[in-house]
Parts: sequence; structure tokens; C-alpha cells
Amino acid sequence: MEHTTVKRVIDAAGGPSALAKALDIKQPSVSGWVRVPAERVLEVERITGIDRKEIRPDIFGEAS
Repeated sequence: MEHTTVKRVIDAAGGPSALAKALDIKQPSVSGWVRVPAERVLEVERITGIDRKEIRPDIFGEAS
């Protein structure tokens, strides 16, 4: 499930390069994610519109 979530986040941002640019990090960092790092969740939520509960339910609880 985590890999699917990362793929969804990357697709929503317009690809790994676009997400990396929006986060001001290098593209290989994004491509290496197994799950979105906790410190990036709020930024990723803002960029993609995907709720933090969907991105990291282990931290923010299950989406309702």
C-alpha cells in the first residue's frame, strides 16, 4: 500500500521531477521513497491536495 501511495503522490504532483522541484530536493530522493517521509507530509499534502491521512495513516490516522 505504501508504494501505491507514493506513486499516487508522485503522479498527482506531475512526476518525480516536478515533486522534487516543488519540495526543493533532488529527484533521486523522491524516486527512492518507499513512503513519504514524515517531515515532508504537510508539504506533499499542500502540493498534491492528497490528505495527510491518506499519505501517512500511521501518523495521522486513517482517512474517514
